[in-house]
Order: sequence, then C-alpha cells, then structure tokens
Amino acid sequence: MIVVDQRYVLRFPDNLPLDTGATLLCAGITVYSPMKYYGMTEAGKHLGVAGLGGLGHVAVKIAKAFGLKVTVINSSPKEESEAIDKLGADSFLVSTDLEKMKAAMGTMDFIMDTIPAVHPLLPLLSLLKMNEKLVTVGLPDKPLELPIFPLVLGRKFVGGSQIGGMKEMQEMIDPCAKRNIAADIELIRMEDINTAMGRLAKSDVRYRFVIDVGNSLSQ
Repeated sequence: MIVVDQRYVLRFPDNLPLDTGATLLCAGITVYSPMKYYGMTEAGKHLGVAGLGGLGHVAVKIAKAFGLKVTVINSSPKEESEAIDKLGADSFLVSTDLEKMKAAMGTMDFIMDTIPAVHPLLPLLSLLKMNEKLVTVGLPDKPLELPIFPLVLGRKFVGGSQIGGMKEMQEMIDPCAKRNIAADIELIRMEDINTAMGRLAKSDVRYRFVIDVGNSLSQ
C-alpha cells in the first residue's frame, strides 16, 4: 500500500471496465481536453474527425456524447461502415474523393486532426467555415506544410493539444462511465507483445492494444 496526495489520484468508476477504461486516460483525455479548451462542446455544431485510429474513434464517441454532428474524414473508404454503424458518426468523407471534398467545403465548425503521419492541411482547412478551428492531436514525425492563404482569407485557426491534467481526467472519465463510452481494444498477454508490436507497425489494430498484466504474471 502507498499514500499519495489526493490531487494525483483518479476515482475510477466501478462500472467502467479496467481494460477499456484505462485507455481513456491516454486517448480519451487527449481528445477531450482540446474539445473543452477550444469550445468543441456545443450541441448541434459540426465536427470533422480526421483519421479513425486510436484517437479518432474515441473522439467520435465523446463528440457524439456532447451532441455534435460528426463527420469522419479518412483516406480510405474501408472504415465507413464501422465509423457510422458502430461508432455513431453521422457521415463519412473520403479525403481522396475530390468531388465530395469540394461539396463539403465550408461546412464544418471544427476539425480534430488525429492523423499521426505527414499529410496536407489544405484539404482539411477548406472544409472549415469562416472563423473556425482545426486542432491537431496527431504527432507526425516530420513538419507539416501550413498554407497561409486559407488562414488569412477565412480567418481560420490552427491549434494543437497534447493531453490534460488530473482535474480534466476526472471530469472526462465520470460521464464516459455513465454513458458507457470506452476505447475499443484488443486485450493481449505479455508474451504476445512482440507480435502486437509487429501488427502495430502495420496499423493492424482496432484500436488499442491493452496488456493483461495480472493474468500474464499469474501463469
């Protein structure tokens, strides 16, 4: 047993499973914090979620809990059914479909960019209404090109966010437990870590790996 200051401890809801709930302390707070800070919480507003991975799928769930209209923006159409039928997104936009991207220009109030790879920002900025915000939480390993004209002409904003503090984590996790919001995971044993890392490198995971440490160590 240990004694810690209460400011550094979370009250983990009894009805929230440890395996799916644990990832909310990473992916959940990473998308929740910028939603609160940048005002992405007004019901009826239109949020675009760029990328449907470990962060993006949680962003969809939390945004829908706030009452937002959510469009997933993805480079591949393969995830459309999952985004709409399973995660609850209102629509799906393939970023390589130039005709549909053009039709969606100026329709979104916010965009949360969860893409971890280098990608163009211009198509995403074009989707925003005037005076609105694109917030990135993805971490590409190389700089992104930031086009200035769309920012100036549309008085648009590009911001970023990394994670949140303890107060925000508790503020996030309590309503998630009440609404049965949690990350979609694959539970693995410690001996399967190497295999999981190989799959992770190929983006072959829906959407987070969680290590079952207790059962692994008990054997």
